Amino acid sequence: MSSAGAGYDTVDVAACTEAGVAVVNQAGGNANSVAEHAFALMLALSRRIVECDQRLRREQGFSREDVMGHELGGKVLGIVGIGHVGTRAATLARAFRMEVLASDPYLTEEEIGRRGASAVSLDELLARSDIVSLHCPRAKDTLGMIGAENLRRMKRGALFVTTARGGIHDEAALFDALQSGHIAGAGLDVWEQEPPPLNHPLLKLDNVVASFHTAGVTHEARRNMAAIAAEQIVGTLKGGRPPRLINAEVWPAYAARFEALLGMPVQAPGAE
Repeated sequence: MSSAGAGYDTVDVAACTEAGVAVVNQAGGNANSVAEHAFALMLALSRRIVECDQRLRREQGFSREDVMGHELGGKVLGIVGIGHVGTRAATLARAFRMEVLASDPYLTEEEIGRRGASAVSLDELLARSDIVSLHCPRAKDTLGMIGAENLRRMKRGALFVTTARGGIHDEAALFDALQSGHIAGAGLDVWEQEPPPLNHPLLKLDNVVASFHTAGVTHEARRNMAAIAAEQIVGTLKGGRPPRLINAEVWPAYAARFEALLGMPVQAPGAE
């Protein structure tokens, strides 16, 4: 079973494992695309580009200072989940001279440092960051992770950006935080319902920049993802162990069935 992208929250991994089905994804294949999109949202929000564009199309007589924004340079970026995309985002942040914090429960402090960020707890990240950017997978431990309480922990006037998955942040709580002014703006590429309904409250706010789960949808990323998927499938059919195997515990059962059906051995766990 091969997911079409890095995320595999739409796949019942437990059922696949029980059935002896190996599950793979294309993690890292669209990392550049998603990280660039996250920064496009950050720039659009901090420089108020969309707001300025919309006002120019409907009114005259406003001052440039009415849409004055902020530079990214010198700001603190908090990355929640520093995997393939988060690591690429950290690299881009350094080009903007940003301080980079990261929270990731699956990585050591040393590994987070190697990926270009200072390791902190989620609470500290929320309190210190000028921009919080989500790059974590949708899973049991991340569903609803950014709710009203964590939004209140964010620095007043901070920006919230997500190119992760819908459901990780509470949309109603985010609307309240934006409307109250505690959060200055939000860049949202993912939604609980995709596409969101036209009457979605967040789409009514001028300080929200919205896109339709398109962060990883570029010509380059799609070619790269297709190539990775093809390589994994061909390699697996030749008896290789796929490099992006999600349910590693399935391998003995999968290997036994593979050998019984095709009469050839597969790569042993841990082998290169």
